[in-house]
Order: sequence, then C-alpha cells, then structure tokens
Amino acid sequence: EVQLVESGGGLVQAGGSLRLSCALSGATFDDYAIGWFRQAPGKERLGVSCISSRDGSTYYADSVKGRFTISRDNAKNTVYLQMNSLKPEDTAVYYCATFWGQDCTAAAETDAVDAWGQGTLVTVSS
Repeated sequence: EVQLVESGGGLVQAGGSLRLSCALSGATFDDYAIGWFRQAPGKERLGVSCISSRDGSTYYADSVKGRFTISRDNAKNTVYLQMNSLKPEDTAVYYCATFWGQDCTAAAETDAVDAWGQGTLVTVSS
C-alpha cells in the first residue's frame, strides 16, 4: 500500500520561500509520477505540479510557473516542491499524490490520482 507523508508547510511572509517534501513508502518509487495539488478554503483541489518517473519531465500550473520547482530524489524516495516568491493566493493545504503510471499526462486531474498524502498547510501572509 502506497503511503505518502508530506512535510515542510508553515507560515511565511509574501515573497518568501518554503520547500515541501513528500516521502513515499510501501511501493516502488520509480513506478509513479508524483505530483502536488493544493486546496484553498472553500475551493476545489487543483493540480500544481508533477514530475515523471520515466524521464523527469515536469508539469506546472500557470499560476506557479517560474516560482515553483519540483524535483525527485530517487535514493530517498522523496519528491520536493521548492516554492519561491510566495503570494497570499498560494495559501492552501498542499497534498502530495501518486498518479497511475510514470507520466504526468493527467497531472491536473484528481481522478488520475492513485494515492494521497495527508496534506500540509502553507499560509502566506501579506
């Protein structure tokens, strides 16, 4: 059974940075594309970023392009989301997720998710 554990959320001022981590256990890391979604209060859960296990290709939502960077450390079974130039509108619970398969072709689709982490709260103050 896939288990995902996020860490790294917290409170930061606008313009600041945070790095989220997602550690996978219970499955073969290389079998999955892994991504991040976020859900602000009262809003739907939206895809933010994804990284393929096949070729390392990435996906970013338009709202975070140029500010967020996703990476994976295969030795540690961990995916990271480096978030820079944070804005108050980035405030949300961030969820790590594994997708069916190795690619990010459905990176924005919650229906394409195989397993979810428990979420970590990111709060950006103005």
